[in-house]
Amino acid sequence: MRRTKWTALAAMVASVALVTASCSSTDESSSSGSPAPAASSEGGGGGAGASKAFQFGYVLPETGDLAYLGPPQIQATKYAMSLINKAGGVNGKKLPPVVAGDEANDAALAAQAATKEINEPVNAIVGAAATGMTMAIIDKVTSAGIAQCSGSNTGIILTDYKGKMGPDGNQLYFRTAPSDALQGPVLGNQIVSDGHSQVAILARADDYGKGLAQATADAIKAAGGTVVMNESYDPKTTDFSGIVQKVKAANPDAVVTVSFDEGWQLLKGLFAAGLTPKKVGVYGADGMSSTTAPASTWKSDPSIVDGMKGTAPASVNNPAFIKDLKAFAPDLKETQFAPQVFDCVNIFALAADQAKSNNARDWSKEVIGVTKDGTECQSYAECKKLIDAGTDIHYVGASGDLSFNDHGEPGKATIQIYEYHDGGKFKVIGTEVSQTS
Repeated sequence: MRRTKWTALAAMVASVALVTASCSSTDESSSSGSPAPAASSEGGGGGAGASKAFQFGYVLPETGDLAYLGPPQIQATKYAMSLINKAGGVNGKKLPPVVAGDEANDAALAAQAATKEINEPVNAIVGAAATGMTMAIIDKVTSAGIAQCSGSNTGIILTDYKGKMGPDGNQLYFRTAPSDALQGPVLGNQIVSDGHSQVAILARADDYGKGLAQATADAIKAAGGTVVMNESYDPKTTDFSGIVQKVKAANPDAVVTVSFDEGWQLLKGLFAAGLTPKKVGVYGADGMSSTTAPASTWKSDPSIVDGMKGTAPASVNNPAFIKDLKAFAPDLKETQFAPQVFDCVNIFALAADQAKSNNARDWSKEVIGVTKDGTECQSYAECKKLIDAGTDIHYVGASGDLSFNDHGEPGKATIQIYEYHDGGKFKVIGTEVSQTS
């Protein structure tokens, strides 16, 4: 169970306090039965060797308008850690409980959470979930010599961001989610292929929103469509009436919302103005890919959203992983980005085993290599045996074959196309493979 109020309070008043997420009785990551050992600060993030247990932390949304993405990412982190501990731990030592931090979709609180974990110190941080929140902490994290991996950052800005590099010039930020440079073309082409040619795009005024909006707009234009409006809005706004009137005046035949949870309130305004999926094309992206939002937004008649489509990074068809994750965390409803986060944890752990060091300055150099070429393996335990035997590995995880490029991110991705139907039910209707040129 998430300790929402406690986490938010701790982030504001005790940035150096140790706050660990509560763990279920099935969480093997807490099997050490003792508090996380203090790692040496020498070299940043845990000392030069493997004399201390590898310490994970996370900066993920436990509160705020992305809180629905918190549980799948947090539980995927804990689930991966539990399996690593069953296989003996990293560099021969079991992982202590993860150090929790709430990004809260608030830059100041995310920075405080990161500071707490740097002071712990942790060896690696999972998160943040939102690109904007990663931009709020990345310089602080990497300059401390600590590695960071996000399973849901899709912002284009992160591909070439110089702050990814650590004090020694080695890359310390990685992501298992594909860049929006891969998602935008799929979304834009889907809109045009559905027969729409006059498109209004509404996006959050942050790095995620602006980047994906532009990538989508470029694809629409390249496919022969016209972008009649491409406007960003303050994500904290509660009054969308002004932007709704602008959209109506633009007379589009399709509307795209690049939003997080606030996008459902934006849609309520658009629908009230007559811009429903029955009248125009309505599209979203990964930030609005939710199995529960329609029913909670339109309790009396969620069918109003039927016909809306969208795109999101997809994992391979992996029902076994989802089944096992839900067995580990029975209360879990959403699973978006859980496979990608699970892979973040495994990739970092395997890189540390490969380097025989818990210091991110050492093992970060192995991260890209463990995701491609070599002998394929699909679990931490299987890959660890190969590493111990001196075999070069190619980890293919819960989200598929990542094969990181030199930017430390997938160079190609499978993007799923989803649709709401039959009373607001979520359904994946297809996938497209997208890759950088």
